[in-house]
Amino acid sequence: MTATEALRKQVKKRLDKADDKSLRMVQAILKIEQEQDFWDTLPEHVKADVEAAKKESERGEVYTTAEVMKKYGNAKL
Repeated sequence: MTATEALRKQVKKRLDKADDKSLRMVQAILKIEQEQDFWDTLPEHVKADVEAAKKESERGEVYTTAEVMKKYGNAKL
């Protein structure tokens, strides 16, 4: 049994006996985890690419959809 499996088993036993206050605390923790910002889960190279794109945009280095479609609209992906 892995450490995670052992911990899961122990937590399940405790949850079965937990009072309302304890269950609400666990629920709050799970809700916070579920609402975690997806940004924190992205790989560092993806974050770097997004930041670089934001800087390009701030410098006005952007193209309209029409410009992109004119240049690449017939390109096969």
